[in-house]
Amino acid sequence: MTKATAFIAVAFVVFGCGGKLKEADKINLAETPVQVVHDMFAVNTEDGVVKQRFESAVMLKFVTDTLDYDLFPNGLQVYGYTEEGLLETIIMADKAKHVTAGKRSAGELWEATGNVLVSNVIKKETMETDTLYWDRKKEEIYTDAYVKLYSEDGLMQGYGMRSDDRARNAILLRPFDSYGYSQSDSTSVKIDSVNFIGPLLK
Repeated sequence: MTKATAFIAVAFVVFGCGGKLKEADKINLAETPVQVVHDMFAVNTEDGVVKQRFESAVMLKFVTDTLDYDLFPNGLQVYGYTEEGLLETIIMADKAKHVTAGKRSAGELWEATGNVLVSNVIKKETMETDTLYWDRKKEEIYTDAYVKLYSEDGLMQGYGMRSDDRARNAILLRPFDSYGYSQSDSTSVKIDSVNFIGPLLK
C-alpha cells in the first residue's frame, strides 16, 4: 500500500465518525427520558406496613438541570391503605406527572389529569374531577377544578376541593346544586365489601 492510499483510508474513517457525532448532537436530552419502565409496580411501606401501591402501564423518567420528574402517559393507579393494612383509597387518572426533585422543586408533588377518580372504599365516597394535585409532604390532595362527590348521603358538586390524601374528609370549596337524601334503618349493616373476608350477610 502506498502512502497516498493509506492517507485516503484514514481520512475516510475520520470523516465517517464525524458525521455520526453531528447526528448525536441533535438529541435534546431534556425531552428524552433517561429511563422507560413498562408495567410499573411500586410499593411504599412504613415500619413494614404497606401505605401505598402504584401501578402504571408505562413510566418515563426525565432528568433536567432544574427538575427531575416522571411521566405516566397511559394512566396511573394509586392504592392507599389504612394503618391496619386495609385498602381505603383508590386514585385513577388517564395521565399523571410526578415531580421528585430539582432546584425549583419545594417538595414531592403529583399531578393527575383526565378522568380523575378518587374513591374511599370504606366510606363509600367517590369523587370525579379533571385535575388533581397530591402533595405527599403535606399529605393533602386538592384541586380548583369542577368536582362531583358521590356518597350514600347523595350528590355534591362544586369548584375546588381539599382533603387529606386518604380522602377521609373531603371539603368542596364552592358547592352548588347538591342533592341529598336521608334514610334511617336501625337493622341495616354496612359491610366493607372490598376488604371483607368471608361470606356476605344475606
